[in-house]
This record gives sequence, C-alpha cells and structure tokens, in this order.
Amino acid sequence: MLEARTACSGATGRNGGHTKCASYRSFMDNVRAHGEEEAARIAKFEYNCMRAVHAFSKDHQIQCDSWQGDTVDVIYDEDQWSRAKAAVSQLRKVLGAQHPATKYTFWNAAEAESHFLAKGALGALSYEAGSLSAYKFVCGILMLALQEGLNLQTETPALRVSRSSGSQRAWIVDTPRGSVEAEKVVMATNGYTAYLYPPVQGIIVPLRGHMTAQNYGQAMPKDSLPNTYSFIYADGYEYMVPQSKGYMMIGGGLTMGPNEGLLEFGTTDDTIKDSVITDYLHNCTERYFGSNWGEDHPDGRVHMAWTGIMGYSADGFPLVGPVPDEQNLYIAASFQGLGMVLCFHSAIALVSMLNEKEETSLNEWFPRSFRMSKDRLKTKFRGRLHTKAPMELEAQSQL
Repeated sequence: MLEARTACSGATGRNGGHTKCASYRSFMDNVRAHGEEEAARIAKFEYNCMRAVHAFSKDHQIQCDSWQGDTVDVIYDEDQWSRAKAAVSQLRKVLGAQHPATKYTFWNAAEAESHFLAKGALGALSYEAGSLSAYKFVCGILMLALQEGLNLQTETPALRVSRSSGSQRAWIVDTPRGSVEAEKVVMATNGYTAYLYPPVQGIIVPLRGHMTAQNYGQAMPKDSLPNTYSFIYADGYEYMVPQSKGYMMIGGGLTMGPNEGLLEFGTTDDTIKDSVITDYLHNCTERYFGSNWGEDHPDGRVHMAWTGIMGYSADGFPLVGPVPDEQNLYIAASFQGLGMVLCFHSAIALVSMLNEKEETSLNEWFPRSFRMSKDRLKTKFRGRLHTKAPMELEAQSQL
C-alpha cells in the first residue's frame, strides 16, 4: 500500500467523521435515473455501510470515538422542505415503512428551535446516524492489516502507473523511492485519480472542502449537543458534529465562495483555504443558533480551520471495480464527500471483484450504478448533484 503522505493524511483524516446517509436527499433523483429497485439498493447500501463501520470498530476494539444516535437536518428553504417530505414518502413506499432506512421524524419550526436550538428554520427531520474519528478508525484498520502482513509505505507518492513491458498482466507503479511491480493494482486515489489515469480526467473531479473546529458559545449546553446536524438551504448545506472535548466540527460553505464555489472544483491543494468560505463558516454558528449561541468562548470561536480534497463524478456515484480494457487495473474512487457511508462496503465489493467471486450474490446488495464501466467514462462532470431543488437541477441539465 503506497500512501503519498503520512497514513490517512488526506480528506478521510480531515473530515468531521459524520456517518450519515441522508438517503432521502438523493432518492428521487436515483429513482428517475435508475428506477426504484436500484434506488432502493443504494439506500440500503448506505444504511448498512453506516451500521457496519460502527460494528467493525466495536468488534475489533478500535478506539475511534464511535457514537451512534440521531442526526437532524434543519431546513431553511421551502423547496428543500417540500422535497424532503416528498422524498421520505417515496422512500417509505419503495422500501416499506418498517425498514430502518426509512425511519424519519419531522419537526415543525417551533419544535426545531425547542428541541434542537435552531432558529429561523421552516422545520427539521431527524433520523439515525453517527460519528467517529475517521483518522483513528482508518489507523485502527491499518494496524489490523499490518498484523496480517500488509506492507504499508508512507511518504511514497505514486507518480505513474504503466504496464510492464515483460507481461500484459503486470503493472509498474513508479515512486520517488523506486518502482513497484504488481500483478494487480488498485487506484484508491479519489480526487487525485486523473493524475495517474488520464482517461478519468473530467470524469472524476477534485473538490476542495473546508472544515473548522469551533468552540461552543457560552449559552450552548455544557455537555455537548445530543445530535449531529446539517443546516440545509436553497443551494447548499453545512454539517456539524459535536465533540465531547468542548468543541464542534463544522464543514461546508462551498456555494458561499466566489462564483458559488466554482474555484474549489479542480483544486488539489489542501494546504490553503479560501478566506470567504472560512469567514462564512466562522460566522455560521451564531446565525443558526441565534440567541441560543450566547457570547463566544473566552478563547474565541474558531479553534482551527483546514481543507481536504474530495472526488466527485458526473453521475454522483463512486466508481468501483475493474477499469475497462485495462486487465488487472482496478479503481475505488469518487466518493462524493460521502465516503463515511460508502467506502467500507465498496471495499468489500472490490475485494470480491479482485478475487473473482460469484457475481450474482454481489449484485444483490452492491449497486450496479457504482460499478466502473465504459459508459460511465463517456459522461463528463457538469456539477455536484443532489444539493439543489428539482427545478434547479432540471434547468442546470439543459445548459
């Protein structure tokens, strides 16, 4: 395993650790694009993956601050509020009202403030989710893998992937420390994949996301908030994960950047921040909680701010499996900023493909729309999906 920097130093180790599906946000789009059966498979996959991550950490005693409970989506836009109610209704109709992935509770404006301290919302909906330290979780997995014989090489960026001249089955991966030859190669490189495999240029697009750690306002509960949050408006959202150490992780603000965040697409430098987005995140907590926030913490509001590079695809799904016409070259990338509820089971599916296990059983639970294919290589990225209301999406698709 070649890691360009230190172990888990990319976006996975930089996110808020939100194990949250929010399947209702994409469900109607998925039904339109792929039909009810596939949309249901995706929703079940996300839910099961979320649960599996926490179960794995518990079963293997990985100390990663694992927490399971309810999340709440606080909604400020009328179209998004209407869309949420329609999507949950359709989700229950297709999956059945008893399926755990359809368990949503709606709250009106007054309840959103009284239960969740959020002012000015149209309403809210709560459902099962969780959080953990993604960095601690991944490092725990790596420790287990090292015990099983994994050869992990950190500070060893892959510079080029090419076929070995001596064999059509073998690949060579060049690094600054030398070359590695392997029969099979997996590119788990997310937003950076096009550098190693140019045919996915414009298919997988990097997107720089902003993250902050903020101290609680002095009027907020002293023992941390009991829920994780998303704050959803017309063209975007923020997410917030309370921490037991007296601060909260808040990320998002993309569309508040210059040109609605356009400059963050195609960016692979996670050493710098956009000042407009960072300032927006700095001010969003007081805006969302109003007088419930109170005076800032004596040490100030923002404890730390940073960025991480995600990977987005044209159709809004991961690309997992063998690369077309490239024998023994595989990919697991483009997790849409939702890797916490997509990566774990996608890795299990990929291993099944690597070991050429029976396809029928895999198709029962792994979404066909996630599989790498020639057709998906023909579709160019035109914008991040599942964030806007339906009319906006339809108009955008006509551009």
